[in-house]
Amino acid sequence: MSYRKRHPHKAVEGALRYAEARGWKIAVGGHHAWGKMYCPDNSTECRCGDYCITCIWSTPKNPETHAKLLRRVVDNCSESPQRVK
Repeated sequence: MSYRKRHPHKAVEGALRYAEARGWKIAVGGHHAWGKMYCPDNSTECRCGDYCITCIWSTPKNPETHAKLLRRVVDNCSESPQRVK
């Protein structure tokens, strides 16, 4: 894992480490978001018809819910090992 700035919310930081452990790249910075998560496969067969890119908010209304949503994106990615047919 390369060094990156830690997220200020513990639950979200845990979700980011979960994503990194599964190969997702975390890019810190942006205009309105704290950063973005990028799928390691960048497949055009992605669940959303576009590449798997998810915004990470710096001050989510509910950090625990935001963390669950980030984990769900990782788990439901069409390229995820659990989902490969």
